[in-house]
Amino acid sequence: MDARPRPSGTYARLLAALEEARSVDGAVKGIEPFASRLMARDRIRAFVRGDTKGIPLHVILTDGPFGAWWSAVFLDLFHGEDSRSSARRLVGLGVAAAVPTALSGWASWSEKDIALKRVGIVHAAANAAATAVYAASWTARSRGRHELGVGLARAGAVLLLVSGFLGGHLSSGRHASRSVPSVE
Repeated sequence: MDARPRPSGTYARLLAALEEARSVDGAVKGIEPFASRLMARDRIRAFVRGDTKGIPLHVILTDGPFGAWWSAVFLDLFHGEDSRSSARRLVGLGVAAAVPTALSGWASWSEKDIALKRVGIVHAAANAAATAVYAASWTARSRGRHELGVGLARAGAVLLLVSGFLGGHLSSGRHASRSVPSVE
């Protein structure tokens, strides 16, 4: 039994509701075969879990898109052409870096229990939405619609915050719900 305290408060109640949300079980069952294949080989599983480096791969890779996108949001506070160009490039870098980050996330997700897999589905959906919004931001910026790109990046940042909180919960391995429900 895990001796760590359970999270408490409104946030914990929301997490517990996600952990117990049987409505996402269809998505869990649908993605499990793909995610499990990502971890089929022992060497890959050890690398993704961080057995050799002490830190799971997904935790490391999240710095790529997260850092690029937040740096772009920062550069958007300035109005020079250099800042605009750099922000556009950073948004594109984040979109590209999201692909291996997502794959490593699904691989890690495959080894979670059902409660955390439910949270992981919502985490992945928020990440997919953020990536789509940032891809739209890059497209807008590339077509000379910088202000639209800035607005989209700010919306993407909100999705990143939601996803980041859920990802932090996943990486902690703690449960907010009182029981770990099973899939039927």
